[in-house]
Amino acid sequence: MNSTMSKPLVFEKPLGMRDTLPALYETKNNIRTKAAALIQGWGYQFIETPTLEYYDTVGVASAMLEKHLFKLLDQEGNPLVLRPDMTSPIARVAGSSLKNVAYPLRLAYDSNLFQTQQREGGRPAEYEQIGIELIGDGTRSADAEVIALMIAVLKEAGLKDFKVAVGHVQFMNALFLDVVGTPERAEQLRKFLNEKNYVGYREKVKQLNLSSVDERRLLALLQLRGGQDVIDEARKLTTKREGLAALEELITLSSTLEAYGVASDVTYDLTLVRHMNYYTGIVFEAYAEGLGMPISGGGRYDELLVKFNRPAQATGFGIRLDYLIDALGVEEKEKPIHCVLFSNERQAEAIEIVQKMRADGKRVVLQNVTGVEDLDALTARYEEIIECIGQTGKGNEA
Repeated sequence: MNSTMSKPLVFEKPLGMRDTLPALYETKNNIRTKAAALIQGWGYQFIETPTLEYYDTVGVASAMLEKHLFKLLDQEGNPLVLRPDMTSPIARVAGSSLKNVAYPLRLAYDSNLFQTQQREGGRPAEYEQIGIELIGDGTRSADAEVIALMIAVLKEAGLKDFKVAVGHVQFMNALFLDVVGTPERAEQLRKFLNEKNYVGYREKVKQLNLSSVDERRLLALLQLRGGQDVIDEARKLTTKREGLAALEELITLSSTLEAYGVASDVTYDLTLVRHMNYYTGIVFEAYAEGLGMPISGGGRYDELLVKFNRPAQATGFGIRLDYLIDALGVEEKEKPIHCVLFSNERQAEAIEIVQKMRADGKRVVLQNVTGVEDLDALTARYEEIIECIGQTGKGNEA
């Protein structure tokens, strides 16, 4: 059998890649414009980082699974990656270009990210993410600010039916290590929760040959999802200092979210595991009605910055723009475009008309009639046609 790859057809795209056509582009642009203005209003400054980063720095620090990285080599043979997330590149910037700027840093981004796909399955390999990073502040006030800002951005975009699930990495770690004893066995349990495979989690717990008390503790973890009362229930599952400290952090966070007026948008989920393994504290994800995956999420990552020689506590969030648009259910719609159609002898008149219309904020195409193949098709494309054709008279609306 010939194993060589067939040449792609001229209209084919690489696996997982998408074209963004005008209507969708305008929908995305409207949302990103609103989001950027709100984020800047909270004092965050936008930056851009390269699409390509070194694998040995950002690629390794990103904690993305190796098989999900787009890797290539530069001319000198150094391994590179297409940026798989923005937290690691911004951490690199904080430790280099901004190393002399005092903490805390409030940085924002609107960037395309890349993750390879084994098969397309409807998931893009390139997608746009809007987010922020608050670097150099380890307080619960910082955690609350980030969550409140994320909620504000989602509401500004027009999202109504959503909830933000909040958990804490250290509570889960303390409980698992207390019961199963080793990081390896704890990681096996975390993997099931990360995949939302609660059936598999229950089966794994029953296979661990635990005492009936410890088995009940691990199974009771699955019930710790809901209102603030789950924090009180969680206290019954662990006596470890780290676990109890994590619960106290959630209580402090809760009172600050009340002050922001967003407590009703938040639930607590102590089974929450983010797919990135650099999270160290409070984590969160936003879910919308009818959408099976989180629209946005983030959390605290207090150990990442040390990899870039500028240790700092930090937290942040990222919003998937494609998922947000799906959750909004907005109709992809272009702004109306007008067309001034002219003949050669009336070109100057047509240009004058177009300039006045554009000055009034209208979107206007200026089109020579001799360059049109199908006049009916052209007419159907635009909101209105204004004709400047023939020897006499002003523009006539078609």
